Amino acid sequence: MPMDFINQNILLVSIAVISGLGLLWPLFARPAGNGLTPGEATLLINREDAHIVDVREVDEFASGHLPEAKNIPASKLADRIAELEKFKDKPILLCCASGMRSGKAGIELKKQGFSKLYNLAGGVDAWVGAGYPVKKGTRNK
Repeated sequence: MPMDFINQNILLVSIAVISGLGLLWPLFARPAGNGLTPGEATLLINREDAHIVDVREVDEFASGHLPEAKNIPASKLADRIAELEKFKDKPILLCCASGMRSGKAGIELKKQGFSKLYNLAGGVDAWVGAGYPVKKGTRNK
């Protein structure tokens, strides 16, 4: 009886299964490093003097970034990793627009021996959405 239902409604069953997997995907596709809310990220910055690395492209960074953030685009991270060597054992907060690119950057930095990596969950979009300040321009700290 259940097989008859599945066979007769294969499209519906497929849509239900795909939808379910789509809802569960974020649980399995978590980026490397600890995901922090904007509030938790602020505490990390203030209490542990976390170094902020924004991995968005230069034009995205210029449109608004976390105060004191350093811009190292994810596409250039491998070439510019030496700029971060002195922070290898210090907290580093990675951010991008939504948290995906920074999560991937965290995986790369972890492979290079960086130990205290954190990812801004939801990225700069979540930061702005929470009402936290941003700076505009390309000044790189």
